[in-house]
Amino acid sequence: MIPQFRNEPFTDFTLAANQDGMKAALSKVRGELGQKYPLVIGAEKIETADQLVSTNPAKPKEIIGSFSKANTEQAEQAMRTALAAFESWKKVCPKERARYLFRAAAKMRARKFELCSWLTLEIGKSWAEADGDVAEAIDFCEYYGREMIRLGEPQPVTILPGEETELYYIPLGVGLVIPPWNFPFAILVGMTMASVVAGNTVILKPSSETPAIAYQLIRILEEIGLPQGVVNFLPGPGASVGDYLVAHPKTRYIAFTGSKEVGLRINEMAAKPQAGQLWIKRVIAEMGGKDSIVVDKDCDLESAADGIVASAFGFQGQKCSACSRAIIDKAIYDELVKKIVDRTRALKMGSPEERTNNYGPVSSKSAYESILAYVEIAKGEGKIECGGNVDTRDGGFYIEPTVVSGVGPQARIAQEEIFGPVLALIKADDFSHAIEIANNTEFGLTGAVYSNSRENLERARREFHVGNLYLNRKCTGAMVGAHPFGGFNMSGTDSKAGGPDYILLFTQGKSVAEKF
Repeated sequence: MIPQFRNEPFTDFTLAANQDGMKAALSKVRGELGQKYPLVIGAEKIETADQLVSTNPAKPKEIIGSFSKANTEQAEQAMRTALAAFESWKKVCPKERARYLFRAAAKMRARKFELCSWLTLEIGKSWAEADGDVAEAIDFCEYYGREMIRLGEPQPVTILPGEETELYYIPLGVGLVIPPWNFPFAILVGMTMASVVAGNTVILKPSSETPAIAYQLIRILEEIGLPQGVVNFLPGPGASVGDYLVAHPKTRYIAFTGSKEVGLRINEMAAKPQAGQLWIKRVIAEMGGKDSIVVDKDCDLESAADGIVASAFGFQGQKCSACSRAIIDKAIYDELVKKIVDRTRALKMGSPEERTNNYGPVSSKSAYESILAYVEIAKGEGKIECGGNVDTRDGGFYIEPTVVSGVGPQARIAQEEIFGPVLALIKADDFSHAIEIANNTEFGLTGAVYSNSRENLERARREFHVGNLYLNRKCTGAMVGAHPFGGFNMSGTDSKAGGPDYILLFTQGKSVAEKF
C-alpha cells in the first residue's frame, strides 16, 4: 500500500553531518565540471558542433558544462521519436507509470546534496534555496504519482438503469516542456513528470542558463529504466527550435514557465492551427508577477518585516512569487521601513558555496545589466534606503539587495517585473487604498497581507485578486499539496501546480456508456 503523501522535509544544515554531506557533494560536482553533454533523443545520444556553454554566475569564467545545441532537423527527429514512444507509453497503466515517479523521487532523495550542489554552482542558489528546490521536485514526483493513481481509478458518475457508464482520463500526446532557470529542477521535474505520469511523451527544452541540472533528471530517468523516447532532451535556441516545436502540427500541448512576453508569444503561435493539425493545442503557462505584501496598521510589525525581506530577497529576488512591492499603511510606514532596512542590511552576501551566505549572485550578465538599469530608474522614482551597489568578487554578478522608499503606485519599479533584488515601498492611506494599489498591476500571481483585523483579512480573501494569497505569512514558499500554485491575469493560466486539478491539464476525459 502506498503511504499518504507527505512533503519532503527540509535539510537542517546546522547539523555537522549535513554540512559535511553538502561539502563533499560540492567537491564531487566540482570534479565533474567542464564536461560535454549530448542531446538525448530516444536511444540516441547526439553530439553537435554548435555548443551551449553553462557558466557559474558567482565565477563567470568557470564552465559548468558544454551542451550540444539542437537544430530544427533534430527537433523533427525528437518529435518522430516521441510520437513513436507515445503509442506504447499511453497504454501503460496509471499505477505502473506512477511507480516510475516514486522511483525517481527515491533517487533524488538519495542524492539530494549532489543535486543541491549543481543548483548552487550553476545558478547561484544558497544551500537552503537549493535544498528547497530539490525537495519540491521530490514532492512533485510523489504527489503527481498519487494523483494519477487516483485519476486512474473508476471516476464517480451517475448510474442509469440498464447502462454501464464510466469516465476515465486518457493522455494527450507529445508535449513540449519549457522550464525556467530560476527553479530549474523543481519546475522542470514538475512539468515533465506530470506529463509522463499522465501517459504523454515529452520533448524537454531546458533553459539555456541551466542545462546541467536538467541533465541530472535525464540521468535519473535512465537509471530507473523509463522507456527510451518518453522524455527527450533537446537544448536549443528558442527562436528556432522552440518556435519550430510550438508550431509543429503534432505538438499536442506546451507546458511553459517564464516571462510574460515569451508566454504570450507561445500562446499566440499555438492558437494558430497548422496543416495536418487535428486538435486545439493546450498551453499551460506560468508567466511571472509583480507581487505585493500589504501591511495593515494593526499587525505584528516584526513578523511583517521578516516576511517582506524573506520574500523580497530570497534567491536574490529571482522568484515569480517574490515580493517586489510592500504596500504599507501610512500610520506605521516609517517604523516598518526602518525594520525592513535593518533586516536587509543584515543579509550576508557572498559565494553560495559557503553555508553562512544567504544572498548570492544574480543569474547572468543579462539579468545583472537589466537589474542595474532598474536601480538607476529607482533613483528617480524614490529614495534608495539601502543597497543598489555591486560587488565584483571573482567577476560574479552580485548586486546588493536594494530597498526603495517613497515609490508611487504607478512608478515603473512598482509596475514592471524586475525579477531581481529591488523592493519598492509604497505608502497607503488606509487598508482600502492598500488593496486598491495591490490590484493595480497586470499581474495576479501571489500576494500577502499582514493584519490582526479579522474584517480586513476576510476582505483580502474576497478582493485581493491573486492566485495565491497568504495571510500573516510571506508570499513565497508554496508547498506542494498545501498551496496549489498558479496566477491570474498576465501571470498565466492559473494551472495550479501541485494541486489536485493539475494532472487533468495533461489528460482528456473520455465518457463511455454501454446499454444492455
